Amino acid sequence: MPKMKTKSGAKKRFKITGTGKVLYAQRGKRHGMIKRTNKQIRNLRGTTVLFEGDAVKVRKFWMPHG
Repeated sequence: MPKMKTKSGAKKRFKITGTGKVLYAQRGKRHGMIKRTNKQIRNLRGTTVLFEGDAVKVRKFWMPHG
């Protein structure tokens, strides 16, 4: 039986906390900052916790050892 591997794209995008929650960087800050308001840019800083339904899929399929 082959080993289960972590998806390399998921490694870069998600982090699993000690309690099992999944953190992710917010979308919308890669390019096009000129058209976003300062409030939008400010509110998109940092990381947030993924919704639990989506987090279950990330942990199960993409990061089985996380």
